[in-house]
Amino acid sequence: MTGGERDFGAEARRLLAAWPVVDGHNDLPWALREQVRYDLDALDLAADQTGVLHTDLARLRAGGVGAQFWSVYVPSSLAGDHAVSATLEQIDCVHRLVARYPDQLRLALTADDMEAARAEGRIASLMGAEGGHSIDCSMATLRALYTLGVRYLTLTHNDNVPWADSATDEPKLGGLSAFGEDVVREMNRLGMLVDLSHVSADVMRDAIRVSGAPVVFSHSSSRAVCDHPRNIPDDVLESLRENGGVAMATFVPKFILPEAIAWTQAADANMREHGFDPLDLSPAGLEVQRAFEAGHPRPLATPATVADHLDHMREVAGIDHVGIGGDYDGTAFTPTGLDDVAGYPNLVEELLRRHWSPADLAKLTWQNAVRVLRDAEDVSRALVNLPPSLATL
Repeated sequence: MTGGERDFGAEARRLLAAWPVVDGHNDLPWALREQVRYDLDALDLAADQTGVLHTDLARLRAGGVGAQFWSVYVPSSLAGDHAVSATLEQIDCVHRLVARYPDQLRLALTADDMEAARAEGRIASLMGAEGGHSIDCSMATLRALYTLGVRYLTLTHNDNVPWADSATDEPKLGGLSAFGEDVVREMNRLGMLVDLSHVSADVMRDAIRVSGAPVVFSHSSSRAVCDHPRNIPDDVLESLRENGGVAMATFVPKFILPEAIAWTQAADANMREHGFDPLDLSPAGLEVQRAFEAGHPRPLATPATVADHLDHMREVAGIDHVGIGGDYDGTAFTPTGLDDVAGYPNLVEELLRRHWSPADLAKLTWQNAVRVLRDAEDVSRALVNLPPSLATL
């Protein structure tokens, strides 16, 4: 750098020191299940896990992460009681991680907890359940997850649930069923965020219509920039201005880079031919993926690819309604420059080069996500006299 040139990298690090990243979605608990059956000694996050995981404590620090929604995901191949018990195991994993690293992590149940963690220099650890199958059509199970610390529920994963259509399944309902609307209202009553990543566009619109609290998209990008059903249409993004919600852009290449869609379809077919689910991130599954990539070089996303989405999302939804949800440890492939959780400064640097102001970046990284949880808490307090829902499917 010569005299007079801006050091965008240094600016990015300073900004993240003041306003760290709230990341909406990290699948570390499932990776720990798949790789070591939750043996936290076998994969110690205090050690460098590069090449094994996208996430460890040192790289979270290097990336400027101040709060993480840990996904307590289970696949939709698990159903009924099996889905519920596996979700409980995921929740247990997060509680054990927080207990194991108390100087680094702090369990966060409220927006005030997030701010307290930031003040203490610890990483606020929140939980989000990914997929309505995790509650097995039971309001009491939904309430139990909230009691255990879950602060968002993604209404579907990749497959429909009986009360809501997924973005990546054949539509059965055309949106939310009456019971699905009751789930949204009960989440409002509890103060649990309604997460609309993975759901169909009709479910997005129905949930925003029904919800009295702001919604979130924990890891979804712009459909106008990359036409993938996992992304958010412009009319839905625009509706966040009135709803108050936050759309957290994801880094998964097949959702953000149009050229990556066809490549991923071929890679998924190769996984199935080898007897693996395309989402299998076990060492054996990743070996198959890497072998395919070696013979078929994949189109590479970069921080600029994500920034293109954020530029558009800010234009349509407004600066108060954008955030970040990387989906680390939930995808086999990541953008170059956003290879793991240490990469967030590279995205902030790219946005600084695009003339995002420090005030706008503070909203993107920290303030919007904290505000949306606080708003959900305010709605819950206003509904304190409503009885728990007894709705059944």
